[in-house]
Amino acid sequence: MAKTEPPLALVTGAQRGIGDAIGCALSQAGYDVVVADIDTTHSGRELASRWDTTQRVESLECDVAELAQVEALFEQVHAIFHRSPDCLVNNAAVQVWSSLLDLSVEDWTRTLNVNLTGTFLMIQQFARYRQRAQGDGVIINIGSGCNQLAFPNLVSYGASKGGIEMLTKTAALELGSLGIRVNCIAPGAIETERTREETAAYAQSWSALTPLQRVGEVNDVADAVVALASDAMRFVSGQTLNVDGGLFSRAAWPGEY
Repeated sequence: MAKTEPPLALVTGAQRGIGDAIGCALSQAGYDVVVADIDTTHSGRELASRWDTTQRVESLECDVAELAQVEALFEQVHAIFHRSPDCLVNNAAVQVWSSLLDLSVEDWTRTLNVNLTGTFLMIQQFARYRQRAQGDGVIINIGSGCNQLAFPNLVSYGASKGGIEMLTKTAALELGSLGIRVNCIAPGAIETERTREETAAYAQSWSALTPLQRVGEVNDVADAVVALASDAMRFVSGQTLNVDGGLFSRAAWPGEY
């Protein structure tokens, strides 16, 4: 009997933080994983060792905002694995803190290019390759609480993440005939090295606002990605799943809950 190849996942921005956790979780769930990042500090072998996995892990350089690099990435993946990815996770993102009046055009453009245009380019290439492979596949876009709520000083980031939610719906509509499911995960307050630098006493501050009374961890998001990518969610498409402990369901209220 011929050996069945493991499914192949492509995760962008996965050298650290939430992306790293997603790559690890998919690998431990039985996927071979390609990590695509503008920074290739860690090789595929180093990531596999850190993740304690026997699955194949490759680390490839790519700026998702550049069409030529995205096209080259998919060509590389196909050359290495002789097949196209079964699962795409669009996690790569940049974030700029600035008021609307002070935000530079350069920072606005870069944020939109990476977060929104990059997601579009990755979806487009993934779908084209899957179409050649007779369809099917899963796309998961990583959004944010900024999908639905306005945050101060996150003008470009909020615009990009709001755009990702509508792009998710449109892609689900157009790619459904190929058997490709497209969904979005919107993390809430997730403690990472980056977010700890944003707010003093990050975990304590956000735990107090979260109905589940704790801050999120990177594995909370990673586990949701694995679940949403699985066949158990085979009829779910065009949706945004908030992984936030109830944080963004909470309305402002003049009193205690």
